[in-house]
Amino acid sequence: MTRTVRVALAQMNPLVGDLQGNSKRIISLIEQAKQAAADVVVFPELTLTGYPPEDLVLLPSFVTENLNCLQRVAAQVHGLAAIVGFVDDQNSLLNGAALLADGGVVAVYHKVCLPNYGVFDEKRYFASGQKILLVDIRGVCFAVNICEDIWENAEVSEFAAAHGAQVIANLSASPYNMGKAAERETLVRKLAIETNATVLYVNCVGGQDELVFDGQTMIVNPDGQLVWRGEQFVEKLMVADIAVDTSRPRPPPGAWPYELQRVSVTLPESPQRPSISVSAAKPWSELQEVLDALVLGTHDFVRKNGFNKVVLGLSGGIDSALTAAIAVQALGADNVVGVLMPSRFTSKESIDDAVALATNLGIKTITVPIEEAVSAFEKILKPVFENRPRDVTEENLQARARGMILMALTNKFGWLVLTTGNKSEYATGYCTLYGDMVGGFAVLKDVPKTLVYRLSRFMNNQSPIIPENTLQRPPTAELRHNQRDQDTLPPYEILDRMISAHVEGNADLADLASQGIPRETASRFLAMINRSEFKRRQAPPGVKITTRAFGRDRRMPITHGYKPHL
Repeated sequence: MTRTVRVALAQMNPLVGDLQGNSKRIISLIEQAKQAAADVVVFPELTLTGYPPEDLVLLPSFVTENLNCLQRVAAQVHGLAAIVGFVDDQNSLLNGAALLADGGVVAVYHKVCLPNYGVFDEKRYFASGQKILLVDIRGVCFAVNICEDIWENAEVSEFAAAHGAQVIANLSASPYNMGKAAERETLVRKLAIETNATVLYVNCVGGQDELVFDGQTMIVNPDGQLVWRGEQFVEKLMVADIAVDTSRPRPPPGAWPYELQRVSVTLPESPQRPSISVSAAKPWSELQEVLDALVLGTHDFVRKNGFNKVVLGLSGGIDSALTAAIAVQALGADNVVGVLMPSRFTSKESIDDAVALATNLGIKTITVPIEEAVSAFEKILKPVFENRPRDVTEENLQARARGMILMALTNKFGWLVLTTGNKSEYATGYCTLYGDMVGGFAVLKDVPKTLVYRLSRFMNNQSPIIPENTLQRPPTAELRHNQRDQDTLPPYEILDRMISAHVEGNADLADLASQGIPRETASRFLAMINRSEFKRRQAPPGVKITTRAFGRDRRMPITHGYKPHL
């Protein structure tokens, strides 16, 4: 026997901690689902609080208000069911999904598998649930679970399927990194086949500090076929009819340590449903999705933190060019200001490239020469530095003069400073504290230098924005005559290979050497990355796009005696 239910999947962009605002958005989307004659609308994980709420959940007032907001949302739910993520309090905190219907909370599911790796530390906040929730909606048995419940193992879903679940609704808050979408799709397809159930995977979207959530909400049928996949990086309510063969056999029960909770939701007679059309999202390209992630992450960090405009230094180099181009896509040209800060070492072609970029982007520029400020510092310090040759100290004075100018502009005008450093520089410490590292958000913090070039060329193929000279010139900080990055760093092709292998894959010296990297080069790299941890701890957040970014993803001690390069 086949039964058809209409589901609405709310790929929502919440603001962490904005309980009132999130509640209003949830209620609005529930009303839209009702207008579309949906039987049930499913929201992502912790929709009410936003994800991750971190230590906000340790504030009793926050948890209480979140529970009060849930009741207010529930009071608006009539004529359909809604499944909403929230924080529950049952003498301990739990990551919950509330089933709402008939103006109240009908049942609650508590997340069983709590992730405690990478960017996740849910065991710091939550206790594990032990009950599996099954819900009858129009004669179809739905199981409810949350994100990691389908990642850590399939037991939660298998238990539900063995006890009758024909549809598995998974509320998720799964952050983006390159390759994650394909990994998720493979996981959901496998789960659908193993449970012989339709899987509704509902993921949130939006930027939250260094995390960006890409959506990619999907429906997969019991044969493991992708029925439909939502767009990336876009908030959207998606409505689809799913036909459920209630006669399909259920997997045999196993010896699982879970309790079972069954409830039923009674809905009005099926109304005359408006017709809907469901079309899968277009296939994505890796470079386009990375750009989209950087754009959304930048937009949401700036806007959610209450800023209107951003400012950044324009050096004529590739990093500042790509950062400015992303900022314009995220915020509009009127909300981006570029600052040229030439020194005695700044070449005419750098200035020309910076001006050409600004013209192509249509952004306002300000020119503030730093020579007078740097000379003043050198004069002040001359008696102290007497008889000592010029070195990196004088180079850093220039970077710090630029940092002071940018911070003065943000103080005076209320703009947010975007830093322009990339992952290769942060890894090796090829950046200056209180200089080029100053600012509120580091757009390219997790983007290696070689990827910076690939993204820039990809963007130029769509619309020529970044001057070709910027793409062709050897990268340089221009802090001394004829300076080149490769004077200090290994070639970026080799450096970025080592960063990927070591940071993302935990490769040691022997591993790097086995990959054909000269032992001396690998040893020098490991020494550089080890001694630069104190700098990275003081760096602003930036969008995570790789499997392991600097920040909450990689927590190395600053002070330690381990010498991996020996």
